[in-house]
Amino acid sequence: MFDAAFSGKTVWITGHTGFKGAWLAHWLLELGANVRGFALAPPTTPALFDQLGLADRLHHEIADIRDAAAVRASLQAAQPDYVLHLAAQPLVRHSYAEPVETYATNVMGTVHVLDALRGLKRPCAAVLVTTDKCYENREWRRGYHEEDMLGGHDPYSSSKAAAEIAIASYRRAFFRTHPVRIASARAGNVIGGGDWALDRIVPDCARALQHGDKIRIRNPHAVRPWQHVVEPLSGYLWLAARLAQLPPEPSASGDSPMPSICSAFNFGPGPDANRTVAELVTEVLKHWSGTWEDASDAQASHEATLLQLAIEKARTQLQWWPAWSFGRAVEQTVGWYRQVASGGDVAATCRLTSAQIAGYVAEARALGLPWAVERP
Repeated sequence: MFDAAFSGKTVWITGHTGFKGAWLAHWLLELGANVRGFALAPPTTPALFDQLGLADRLHHEIADIRDAAAVRASLQAAQPDYVLHLAAQPLVRHSYAEPVETYATNVMGTVHVLDALRGLKRPCAAVLVTTDKCYENREWRRGYHEEDMLGGHDPYSSSKAAAEIAIASYRRAFFRTHPVRIASARAGNVIGGGDWALDRIVPDCARALQHGDKIRIRNPHAVRPWQHVVEPLSGYLWLAARLAQLPPEPSASGDSPMPSICSAFNFGPGPDANRTVAELVTEVLKHWSGTWEDASDAQASHEATLLQLAIEKARTQLQWWPAWSFGRAVEQTVGWYRQVASGGDVAATCRLTSAQIAGYVAEARALGLPWAVERP
């Protein structure tokens, strides 16, 4: 997979103790990578990081992305072939309660990674992850394209827009003649087994259903681009692999155009996955019996109602597109939670997670996605 880009290579990940970061670290270990993680302690109990036993399987460093010196020292010690920056304050409602923390983590944390990358003297492919919420939301029925205006009503969304602006600025100012190649990635609303965050609908569903409670939905009519976590992760990995295939030395004069792949990419689901929160919960209940209730609050903090991503750029330039339908993504997500809820140690959870990755890869291969094709 991925043209064997990660086998035997050093990959430095920020946010490896989070939900997406743990899935990514597990997948990279299966691909034969030497994984070095930089993050705060796992943010939830339980945490997928612990359920997968990742502390014993990779180089695990507890540190804060807001500490510029720590970021620089860790990156220099790693001398990575790849950097995948996922560390973030990822919750909209928390950003209203802690806006300074949100901006410090999402904006300055990203700047610290970018500035540390300037100090590398060797080729490195770096993918910095933001979010679909970085766009100035106009409640359009069409999906947002990478060139659409950035913005955001809430602190979380605007912090990610600011991070994207910083990435673009650093790329033009410092990486035009540098051996490090930079791209950013924007994913949709990610679901999947092992997300235990508060204030996210799928973990809320899992907790309620495990205890026989009603699922409370605070925004049932909001439309989001739902996708299983393996979908954007395959996009991040393929983007990183393709960045690494660029000529190792850019133009010394700096007057040649930046390769188009050194830019922002959306990794969203197919149109069938643009569903309301109520539709998502209804789909969950096809696989796990229960009920839900409308817990809307007219006084609640603002959240976008309609949000979709356009993925033509990823399809055209990377030949990447989603392999799982909305129904398949929900089925796999609920299956993971139900199996883990019935008990299982680290080994069993690793087997389950690996099996879901293998199933996804097989379906991507059947669809002819280049990253999944086995080459002689």
